[in-house]
This record gives sequence, C-alpha cells and structure tokens, in this order.
Amino acid sequence: MQLSPLTRLLAASLVTAGLVIAPGTAHARGAPGTTVEGPVPGAPPGDPSAPDVADTYPWMATNADLASLGYVEQEFFVSGEASAYSATGERLATGVPYKTRVIVRKPARPHRYNGTVIAEWQNVTAGYDLDALWSTDQITRDGYAWAGISAQRVGVEHLTRWSPARYGDLDVTGGGRFTDDELSYDIYAQVADTLRESSPLGGLRTRTVLGVGASQSAFRMTTYYDAVLPQSEKVFDGYAFVVGPAPARRGPEPIFHVLSETDVRSPVRPPDTDTFRRWEVAGSAHSGWHGQEYRRPILTRDLGEAPTYQCDAPPFSRVPLHHVIATSYDHLVRWTKGRTPPSAPPLQFNPDGTKARDDLGLAKGGIRLSQVEAPTALNTGDNSGETFCFLFGTHVPFDQARLDELYPSRGRYLAAVVKADARNLKQGYLLPADARQNRIDAIHSD
Repeated sequence: MQLSPLTRLLAASLVTAGLVIAPGTAHARGAPGTTVEGPVPGAPPGDPSAPDVADTYPWMATNADLASLGYVEQEFFVSGEASAYSATGERLATGVPYKTRVIVRKPARPHRYNGTVIAEWQNVTAGYDLDALWSTDQITRDGYAWAGISAQRVGVEHLTRWSPARYGDLDVTGGGRFTDDELSYDIYAQVADTLRESSPLGGLRTRTVLGVGASQSAFRMTTYYDAVLPQSEKVFDGYAFVVGPAPARRGPEPIFHVLSETDVRSPVRPPDTDTFRRWEVAGSAHSGWHGQEYRRPILTRDLGEAPTYQCDAPPFSRVPLHHVIATSYDHLVRWTKGRTPPSAPPLQFNPDGTKARDDLGLAKGGIRLSQVEAPTALNTGDNSGETFCFLFGTHVPFDQARLDELYPSRGRYLAAVVKADARNLKQGYLLPADARQNRIDAIHSD
C-alpha cells in the first residue's frame, strides 16, 4: 500500500510521540516505542493450522457467551524493545526487540466499564498459556476489563507451533539470546502499560490497572516486584498474588496474597501491614473444580483432548476460591483510594506442624465459605497421585446418613448456608452477588 506524503508525515510524528497507527488496525498508545496491532482478525474456532490469519482464532478463546453479557473478546499483538533482567534484578541488556500477544475481554459499551483492568500474567506451567484467573461470572458482572499477557518463552513458543499463521512471528527471547525469560518482566509491564492508555481497550477510560498472577506466574511477579520494579517505572496500582508466593518487599502499592488450603504449608507467615493482606481459604484447592470445568471443553477444542488425571482421592475441591479472589479485586480497587481491607484469620496448625481438622476432616481456621461452614462434602486442599494431583484437593460427597445427621431438615441446611454467607459478607470476604448465587445453588441442590 502506497502512503501519501501527508500520511507518512503524520505517521512519523505519531511514532515520535509514542503513538503508532498500524494500517488496518486500531491505534495504540502506551509504553514509549511499543506498537499495538489489532484487533487481530479471526474466524470462529475451527482449524488452528489454517494458512490464513483471518481463518484462525485465538488460543483458548473463551467459550462463554460474552455477547449476552455485554462483553467482547479481542486479541492484539504488541511489539517493542525490552530490558533483560536476571532473577536478582541485574539488568543484563536493554533495547532487545520482542513481539507478543495480549487477549482482552472487555465491556462492549463504555458505561459498563468500571474503570479497572485486570492484567494477568498468563500461566505456562502446563506448557501453554492458561488464563488461570479468568472467571466469567465475577469479572463480567462487576464490569472489569481483563487482559491475558503472554510474557514467557514456553507459552509463546507453543503459540507459534499451534498456529504458525497467526503467531509465527512472535518472539520473547530476543531471537534466542534470552531463553530463561529474562525479558518477561519488562514485556509484562510494557504490555500492561498499553492498557492504561486507549488501546487495546478501544477508548475505555482506565483509572486502575491491577497486576495479577497465579501459581508460577505469581512467582514471576514476585521477582518483578522485589527486584525489577525498584529500578523501573511504576505501571500497576495494586497487585494480587494468587496461590503462589508474594513479595518480601513492602512498597507503596497495595498487595493481596490469596492462598488456597493447598498452598499453606507452614504456620509461619508474614504479618499484615498497611499495604499487605494475606488471606487463606479453608477447603479450597490450588486448582479446583471451577477452573477445571471452565477449561476442559476449551482444551478439548484447542488440543484435541483435555488432560485427565488418576489421583489417589476424588479430585477438585468445589470450595469456590474464585469468590474470594473476586472480593480481593474489589478491595484492591478501594485500597488504591485509601480504604483498607479487613485482615482474615489464618488456617490452624497442630503442634506437630500438620493442619488442624475437625471431626469431618475439614480444615480449621481461615476464611470459611458456606461450602465449608455448611458442608455437603469433604472438600480439602490435599491430594496425591500422578503429575498435578497434589494441586487439586479433594471432593468427597457425604452419604445420606451424614447429611441427615448434619441437617435434620432441608430448612436447617438452607439456614446454615445463609448464616455462613451473611457472616462472610459482614466480614468482607464475600461479594453480595456470590452470596446470592450460593443461596440459589443451595435451594436447587438435591
């Protein structure tokens, strides 16, 4: 395509200002020198190996009916130059070129947007990008924008193999110079910085950017916060480190550390401070039923089949950790405006270092959702067996005799659910919409 002299002059001035317009795409503005291409065209999920980009689709495109919820999903490519850092924060190089992707799920209309974007560091433990912290009901209900950022080599290399037409020119290694994710910290921050401006959010006005990561991604973000952030510019207004480590450093930005029962292995904990909260959720698992159920059909579509596991106990706790994560986001936004969130009681341990449990086998202490306080099953954070089984927790439904013993009538059960949720609402550990859904689920349970 031939550009007129006026167009070339305008493009040059925009580049100088850090604003790049790619032909046929939305404009981009963010970290100086970054270029955003997109929305990337695509077709409904079909053949990922299609030879033309327009016939492909994003990896792990959601199967939720976003349109009915007033949301859209779009994918963008972001390129620029990043600095490389060691795990201890040593700057190894500057000006290293990269190109990666960010997938965005956002309100289709500005009035539905609450002004906060949740910028998730995509998890690559399984060998490919996972949007581990996407939760359709909670994020769309509350009007957040969500962005999944591909920052690590394993995830990006999987993308290039999965769909060469769509992702073949992505690279986060500087052409193979940095294969241990030395560029990942700066790439994550730069892509998140583009979200604060107009693109890829398409004109939505953003007031707050939250940096979030789960499990291995929380580990990467911890290194970023402790070692890289002190020598770089601030991007995020607050952080959620979920089912993984949290920073040792205490800075001005508020930090939530949300852990499942699986992740709490010691009674030794850091104290809460003016900028740090640690919440531990009894009965929940590092990777529980909610996330597994959401991802199973998507992985079947994109990989041909979803992973299956033979664990020593029935896997996948059904205690909804995502309810507490959603609450932490709500508190984080308020915290950035000066409203301090509540602390929470820790899980309890026995003198021998094991977790304390009641007569039903349920963990004592911690945040106790109604699925634990009014139980119909044994949900724990523990399991064993092959590969990832130790992360899945257990779910063992009670038999009828046990249910009759606990709840002499159906009314007793419903009252116990409502009482537990009312307490969690008052203490600030649960959002009203999730309490309402718990009550509906209890009414319709068998």
